[in-house]
Amino acid sequence: MEIETRDESEPIAPSHAAAVKVRGVIKSFGRGDAKVTVLRGIDLDVRLGELLLLVGESGGGKTTLLSAIAGILEIDEGELDILGVPLHALSGARKTRFRGETMGFVFQQFNLLPALTAAENVAVPLLIAGTSRADALQRAQAMLTRVGLGDRTEFLPANLSGGQQQRVAIARALVAEPRLLICDEPTAALDGENGQKVMAILRDVGRAPDRAVIVVTHDSRVFHYGDRIAELTDGRIVGIRAAPTAPLHPLGMTGVRGLPEAAGPEAQP
Repeated sequence: MEIETRDESEPIAPSHAAAVKVRGVIKSFGRGDAKVTVLRGIDLDVRLGELLLLVGESGGGKTTLLSAIAGILEIDEGELDILGVPLHALSGARKTRFRGETMGFVFQQFNLLPALTAAENVAVPLLIAGTSRADALQRAQAMLTRVGLGDRTEFLPANLSGGQQQRVAIARALVAEPRLLICDEPTAALDGENGQKVMAILRDVGRAPDRAVIVVTHDSRVFHYGDRIAELTDGRIVGIRAAPTAPLHPLGMTGVRGLPEAAGPEAQP
């Protein structure tokens, strides 16, 4: 794919290959004696039509890896192929545009604008992209209906529960139909019941044959919503395995918050 010679005004057309290919990615912060290497040669594939859970100890590099995949952080070494596009080779402006065209984000904090209704919050990405207000609000209302909030479109965030606010945030992430959905601890601020509802939405609405979802989580109660689980420890992928088919009990299990003992990285394909 001719990335460097393409005119800046042309759209970046991703291929239909694997959603994410991470190869030999290294990322450090600081210099000299203060230098800390957070990612130590990461290799990881995320498939189209998959919800991949990324788990591991706090400080192990999960959020750094997500930020690298999103193009928010520059990597020191390695390659990042996102939807057929070599992200590491794009300029800053093109990387920002590519991210806006192809990715959606859900975070632990809902990051809703308090003065806007639920529908207006969801419409924001479309309005930024130049969609007319009427069309943006219509699409926002349709997406809110898909996440079970069709009767809350005119509510302000302050009048919504925490679980409802997170569903608004998910609708906002999905309204532009991104092919890669990146979620950093989306259930951490929710109780168990609402966390289950949010993960069910991410699985059922966010996943599609031409889309992939990556979710960082510490909550073993939601592991069964994934397809595979990748464990990241001390900046390295130490195991990739199929997700459990039923909820795990948080007690009496080994590994990370109920995660069974790791299989080796060779379990990835």
